[in-house]
Amino acid sequence: MPRLIGISNRTAAGGSKAGGLAVALWEALAESGGLWFGWSGEVTKTAPRGVELFEEDGVEFAVTDLTEAEHQGFYLGYSNRSLWPVMHYRVDLANFDESEFAIYAEVNRRFAKLIRPRLQRDDVVWVHDYHFMLLGRDLRELGWDGRMGYFLHIPFPPPEIFKSLPDHARLVRGLAAFDVIGFQTTNDRRNFEKYILEEMGAKALGDCRYEVQGRAITIKAYPIGIDADEFARLSVGDAAQVAQSRIKPFLGNRKLILGVDRMDYSKGIPQRFEAMGRLLDHDRDLHGKIAYTQIAPPSRTKVEEYADLRGELDELSGRINGDYGDLDWIPIRYLARSYPRDYLAGLYRIASLCLVTPLHDGMNLVAKEFVAAQDPANPGVLLLSQFAGAAEQLSGGALLVNPHDLSGMADAMREALRMALPERRRRWEAMNKVVNEQDITWWRESFIADLSPDRPLGSSASPAKAGSGSVVALNR
Repeated sequence: MPRLIGISNRTAAGGSKAGGLAVALWEALAESGGLWFGWSGEVTKTAPRGVELFEEDGVEFAVTDLTEAEHQGFYLGYSNRSLWPVMHYRVDLANFDESEFAIYAEVNRRFAKLIRPRLQRDDVVWVHDYHFMLLGRDLRELGWDGRMGYFLHIPFPPPEIFKSLPDHARLVRGLAAFDVIGFQTTNDRRNFEKYILEEMGAKALGDCRYEVQGRAITIKAYPIGIDADEFARLSVGDAAQVAQSRIKPFLGNRKLILGVDRMDYSKGIPQRFEAMGRLLDHDRDLHGKIAYTQIAPPSRTKVEEYADLRGELDELSGRINGDYGDLDWIPIRYLARSYPRDYLAGLYRIASLCLVTPLHDGMNLVAKEFVAAQDPANPGVLLLSQFAGAAEQLSGGALLVNPHDLSGMADAMREALRMALPERRRRWEAMNKVVNEQDITWWRESFIADLSPDRPLGSSASPAKAGSGSVVALNR
């Protein structure tokens, strides 16, 4: 197989190789003798012009630092104050700053200049996420004519929202330099297709191919998965049992309601808290019989909107606990810290209800991890936002909700808590089938097969595992 070059904002060097992108890229890079390029995580005062090269467990890494100005403008600024809110349909929270976009473009260009000398003739380049929407065009302008793919891990909004970005056209021209562009869902893919047809005069060629600015590009949905087998094993492992032993004294005979989210305004945690308050308002018989634990480690604490969210969650949880709690019962345990994946797997397994209710999300792998961790004999219920990417695949088993409809969410929680075992099993089996068949290996191999040099551009990837036909259908 050709050598794979993975490019992402952060790499998995020196950290956990478990979960999501880290697993998918690591295995492919190790198999191909590939290279993973990204930010080192270090911020320096002086401009770093080179890269640090090292090898770890069979994978070669090339990382570079960011200057303080780059970290502010590229990462905290344009990536997380402009792109992130707009891509998550929150134009009201976006900050449009010409100087931050200029730094974003400069960092993309600098990374391209660092990567280009290390590319060999038959390499295949796979770029990940919103930090590097301009990188493909920069590499083309530096003379690279090899195969390149791009995968967006977050949503792509409708054109009328995306166009709120002053530099939207330049961003899409950057994406048009790739040979394969992947999205999490068919809705994201359709939004992008609509943009290029309306704004760039693209021509549909059939079989997921479009001609954009004189180039033929494959555009598909590749919903990312998890290592379902591994997560199922974690859910019955030693660490999982430790986690269960720690929470069970608090639970007693109560049903566990669980939420696990990075603290981000896209996750819908305030709405979830308010829906829980409404449930307790109208269902006095549930008082003392349920226990909601919300794990929400803070993120991007230097961005103002995230500090505001932390304050809102502190206030909401305090008010609800003050209104409904008792001497021997706290309705909401809100933990602003992170826990290891093997701990979380143990909590998922004993949860009667998992709340995954983002306002908008690319995929949300918590939903899939909850499904993989369940006890087949007595599974819990997944309450899932219709705006989570996972809803496309898990609609056959999850209870879908509108996270803006607080009463509707409260009603769905009530339904889940009272759901009979036969229906819970039926719903879980439908979801578990999808989670296992369309796993992280299926995702990686599907994308790389379309990007492979020996495959004609735009042809369909062969399913890596039996039962993948549903996503082939999604891509049409």
